[in-house]
Amino acid sequence: MESSSSWVKARHHFVFIAGLATALVLAFSIENRSYNQVLGNLSFKATEPIPFREARMLTDEEYVWAKTAWQYFENNYQDNTGLVNSVDGYPSTTMWDTASYLMALISAQQLNVITQTEFDLRMEKALVTLARLPLVENVLPNKAYNTQTLAMVDYTNQDAPDGIGWSAIDVGRILVPFNILIWKYPNFNKQVNKVLEHWKVEAMNIDGYLFGSRPKKAGSGFDLVQEGRIGYEEYAAKALALMGRDVFNALRYADFLKLITIDGVEIPTDNRDPAKYHAHNYVVSESYILDGIEFGSDSISRIFAYRVYKAQKNRFDRLGILTAVSEDNIDQPPYFVYNTVFSDGKEWNAITDTGADASQLKTLSTKAAFGWYALYDTPYTSKLIQGVDTLFDQSKGWYSGQYERDGKTNTAITANTNGIVLESLAYMQNGALLNIGADTQL
Repeated sequence: MESSSSWVKARHHFVFIAGLATALVLAFSIENRSYNQVLGNLSFKATEPIPFREARMLTDEEYVWAKTAWQYFENNYQDNTGLVNSVDGYPSTTMWDTASYLMALISAQQLNVITQTEFDLRMEKALVTLARLPLVENVLPNKAYNTQTLAMVDYTNQDAPDGIGWSAIDVGRILVPFNILIWKYPNFNKQVNKVLEHWKVEAMNIDGYLFGSRPKKAGSGFDLVQEGRIGYEEYAAKALALMGRDVFNALRYADFLKLITIDGVEIPTDNRDPAKYHAHNYVVSESYILDGIEFGSDSISRIFAYRVYKAQKNRFDRLGILTAVSEDNIDQPPYFVYNTVFSDGKEWNAITDTGADASQLKTLSTKAAFGWYALYDTPYTSKLIQGVDTLFDQSKGWYSGQYERDGKTNTAITANTNGIVLESLAYMQNGALLNIGADTQL
């Protein structure tokens, strides 16, 4: 039973939940629950029931899959800082990848892959570290850190004493495990509050939108830049809303929504021009999967998610190529590729972060296959999991995927892939991870 002091500490979150519910109702303009939805000046309808998977105990094989994913975090744990490498053997991390570790830690505890004692010790150490990170302009976490020294670094893990800016989407992601800890593990309330007292989260939230920062093109200092596109923007905003932040505009799907037809399915895309806004508008699986397995989706995102999934299933029906696309590390230059349903005006586009063509590096994504398998109970998700269920090394964890062009394994092994594998399996057993009111401390 929670102590009365824990209830007092958490009580203000009920107000935030009420505020979030009101914001969602206003922002989404939902007419009813029959999936005849109105979104701004667009109306659309779910054409078929969404085949959500019912929660159940994991099979013996699925439990082994979870233990295999956890092995990555055992191998890449930095005992002196409590952080985990974002890529196998590479001592660097981002806030997104650190969030993947914290979500993996929570999932492993819920699945009894690790003991309560190990969970408590690891979570305590990680939160203490996050409360003492050097920050960009003493405001928010840098985009990358050395996991051994906690130095702010660039993406090549070279020291960057002033930092390279912060990512609002990455910070939004790490607020998800913070919210789970506040609600489900009240013994960590004090540690979470110390992190949030150290970080100035309000700096990335302006007029209801999310803003990241990047170095000025000339001179010192940083520029603020609006961050997030449909799917990721709403996902990150939900975590901030739960913490009482005004993210009303970031939650509005309708403002920049354009529906386009790909493989017979109208999917959501972001109509902000990459050339004008200096950000690519990727449509991938990951943001919708995370929204489903962590938040349980909302009335709009559950339809959008199923459409993004269905387009990938229809591509398989058309070409016979197993399709589950997301952004992923790869084991060859350029080492990171966005495999998309749609981006920058092209369907089934594969590009680098600079927009360069990477069509020869399309992959079946392990984490996307696990995510869709967790969410939907369909013959195609069974095919997806059968397509990736050998892509692991029991001593290292899950590989990132398989190349389309030759069927070879993409042998990159990462915190994000293994974290999402664990999250997906925890969802299959317990439902949405941020399921307030559910007691998972068994």
